[in-house]
Amino acid sequence: VTARMPVRQCAGCGRRGPQASLVRLCAKDGVLVVDRERRLGGRGAYVCPSATCAGRAGRRETLARRLKCALTLPADLAERVSLERPEGRVEGLT
Repeated sequence: VTARMPVRQCAGCGRRGPQASLVRLCAKDGVLVVDRERRLGGRGAYVCPSATCAGRAGRRETLARRLKCALTLPADLAERVSLERPEGRVEGLT
């Protein structure tokens, strides 16, 4: 018996991939934060660990739609998402 890996869709490019290979973003008090431990409650949106996908999702307001709330996007969102550790988690972010 094999365990199934959850599949998620990138909010920037629309590609589907294993949940472990994507970065989870969520809204906390109306501000977008990177959920590196995937433990924060509420709705989450996933993006590829690249500055291009994060920037595209923010510009198109895809993140606000997927999270179903008004958001304040950090100016350095694309840079935060692209800082990736080998195991697919984002390091050094709050």
